Amino acid sequence: MSSHYAAALDAARKAAAGQNYPPGALYVVATPIGNLADITLRALHVLALADAVACEDTRHTQALLRAYGIDKSGAQLMAVHQHNEVQAAQEVIGRLQQGQRVACVSDAGTPAISDPGARLVGAVRAAGLLVVPLPGACSITTALSVAGLAAGDDQQAGFVFLGFLPSKRGERALAVAALAQQTQAIVLLEAPHRIEALAAALAVLGERPLTVGRELTKQFEEITTLSAGTFGQWLGQEPNRCRGEFVIVLHPAAVPEDSAAQQRLLRLLLAELPLKTAVRLAAEISDAPRNTLYEAALALKNQGDSAEPLLAGSSP
Repeated sequence: MSSHYAAALDAARKAAAGQNYPPGALYVVATPIGNLADITLRALHVLALADAVACEDTRHTQALLRAYGIDKSGAQLMAVHQHNEVQAAQEVIGRLQQGQRVACVSDAGTPAISDPGARLVGAVRAAGLLVVPLPGACSITTALSVAGLAAGDDQQAGFVFLGFLPSKRGERALAVAALAQQTQAIVLLEAPHRIEALAAALAVLGERPLTVGRELTKQFEEITTLSAGTFGQWLGQEPNRCRGEFVIVLHPAAVPEDSAAQQRLLRLLLAELPLKTAVRLAAEISDAPRNTLYEAALALKNQGDSAEPLLAGSSP
């Protein structure tokens, strides 16, 4: 065990031991995406408490646990990865039915988010067993938090997570063409051996801004915002920039001026009129296609409906 984490493990026992950890449950545990200090106290306690740990790579997870002073035997570590997840889920279910606590971890970050775990969670829920999430580090939200996204009146809020684009050149080009039409922010992941190919594919987006997060939370972390068209050039300026894991945040596309005007018109009409009436009047005023206006109005109405509970003072 690293002496640096002895106090953390003790603090975890003191802070989390008094909480309820029912047996026969699967605990989905987020682990650091690079910096070991990003583990939560509750994660440390549950990993120590668990009867078994389902993980992508047993050697990687064994080293992680030992760094924190948590000792698990080889029999307590279960390999659950993309190639065996469906079959391995049955072994996990068997352990849960015996009353064991099983922790599910990925090699880094939150399981089931572009990592194994989703099929396992689905199988456990289908068996009528309890799944308990332990939130923590996630590369997606880490990158978004420093991208500086702030949707204005002419942009859609929120983001779309796509993960890894196709590896084949033609399929990747089609995917980029599709996301070029997406006005929301888009989050992509990429490995070092494919990052130059991704940069070349994204170059067609020209001046559209993107934020690059490389080796997030690690010693050589690098974060920059530049245009999609200059991404490849930026990578080539320093050989080390092609090393490490990448999270790419493609900023929202600018909404065309006529589209922004249509949305402003629809907002004014929807505030006073039923949806169909608002769309009909907007079409008469703007000469825009009614189907296009209807879809835009429906999206605006849904945004307004989802915001009402928050405006009323309830928690998200």
